Amino acid sequence: MSMSMEYVVELENITKTFPGGVQANKDVTLRIQKGEVIGLLGENGAGKSTLMNMLYGLLQPDSGKIIINGEEVNLKSPQDAIVRGVGMVHQHFKLIPVLTVTENVVLGLEPILKKMDVRSIPGGRTIGAVLPIDFGTAAKRITKIGDENGLPVNPNSKIQDLSVGLQQRVEIIKMLYREADILILDEPTSVLTPHEVDELFVTLKEFVKAGKTIILITHKLRESMALCDRICVLRDGALVGTVARDDTSPQDLAQMMVGRPVVFTTEKEPKTPGEVILSVQDLHVLDNRKLEKVKGIDFEVHAGEIFGIAGVQGNGQTELIEALAGLRKPKSGIITVDNIRISGKRPRFVREAKVSHIPEDRHKRGIILPFTIEENIALGNHYRPPFAGGPLNAVLDLDTTHSITENLVEQYSIKLSSTEALASTLSGGNQQKVVVARELSTKPRLVIAAQPTRGLDVGATEYIHEVLIALRDSGVAVLLISAELDEIQNLADRIGVIYDGQIVAVKSPGEATQTELGLLMAGHTDEASEEGVAIS
Repeated sequence: MSMSMEYVVELENITKTFPGGVQANKDVTLRIQKGEVIGLLGENGAGKSTLMNMLYGLLQPDSGKIIINGEEVNLKSPQDAIVRGVGMVHQHFKLIPVLTVTENVVLGLEPILKKMDVRSIPGGRTIGAVLPIDFGTAAKRITKIGDENGLPVNPNSKIQDLSVGLQQRVEIIKMLYREADILILDEPTSVLTPHEVDELFVTLKEFVKAGKTIILITHKLRESMALCDRICVLRDGALVGTVARDDTSPQDLAQMMVGRPVVFTTEKEPKTPGEVILSVQDLHVLDNRKLEKVKGIDFEVHAGEIFGIAGVQGNGQTELIEALAGLRKPKSGIITVDNIRISGKRPRFVREAKVSHIPEDRHKRGIILPFTIEENIALGNHYRPPFAGGPLNAVLDLDTTHSITENLVEQYSIKLSSTEALASTLSGGNQQKVVVARELSTKPRLVIAAQPTRGLDVGATEYIHEVLIALRDSGVAVLLISAELDEIQNLADRIGVIYDGQIVAVKSPGEATQTELGLLMAGHTDEASEEGVAIS
């Protein structure tokens, strides 16, 4: 018994298969020591989140043992895990936008107070009546936790008014409020600016000093190397190996993740861009709350170039993309593709103007989960040949759809049981590949790629980067919108930085450092002020 006490968490021979036969974890054994930062690295669909969701009580393993602090546990719900000191911040935050920070932090604590059965304490009945709704005390404690851990946040702000970075901060405070000492962070940096990432790293190092144990789920090699003591690599649901940070390199880790050597910088030939394909003039776009989110943007994308737009989420990118794709009517301004005016036109008109759109939110905009893969591949072109034939193209050609899908599945190495499987049975990364395969197979003139590799592992990312560069080389105009500076610097021929609904600077990748771009993304404009660009 004393042997295992040095570990705070032991996962022994964990296996989990989802309905539909996808084996997410295959006999994984993992032991974590107190006070270490352990990285869980792997491609999408490698089973990282599934494994941690079992430690957090959201899922139950089919077989295997979970041991926390030397005690074998059977976690029926997150409450069971929280009581044992396990906390988790999910990739997609679980906050309620209309409630305040304080309300969100205490949310879900009511059952714990019931479990403690406060009535047995003298005067406990009154405590029980006061505790769940004493927001004043809760707010003070949130402020205190925030100050002590370098996570300042206003306890009375509504979640919907906070930036993504601050929302994540609330999730971390929520964990600390519950006195978690084993912290699981699922892809914590995918929505943060470089500056916010640095702040998060400082906080995490403080947690380690305070004796907390951190499990970092990530597919970013740089983060694993920067933060972790040991890194466990998962591939296809199985643990490939565990290495100490000092004994490994990004190249080795990538090879463990993908099973082959990986090229980090995509080779691209210098090329003279051709004619203007996309022209955007003085574009103003409102969001759903009738607030102006795009404030007079002008730019052009030429044939054979990748124009990258770098920015922190929430600075108007979403509304800009929706206006370009025909999903949102602009307030004013002109958008043309190949000199055809598409501003204010419907999505079908935009698609017929040979515009492809890889949306930033694949579930909302990119894929229909209860449809099969074949149906998803035909979407958007289902009413024209080769997907439809016969008089007036009224008949769906299912055989052709099947063979086109088979080809794309092979070309993009999409992992699935059958092309007639439902999209909901695929992992996130494979769903993304389906969207990319569909959008890029229609011979577009302009590709709008919004966060095309969000949530993808190095292998899939490398492939999609190659596809985007091949499109550029064949004379397609590519508009790349990404929060990943590495991606933009690697791919773009020109980089426009968007801040508060305006393009504050356009740089060539060679002339702008990550730090400069990061500052511009955060609204610090130095040269911009001389050029008379409005700075807020």
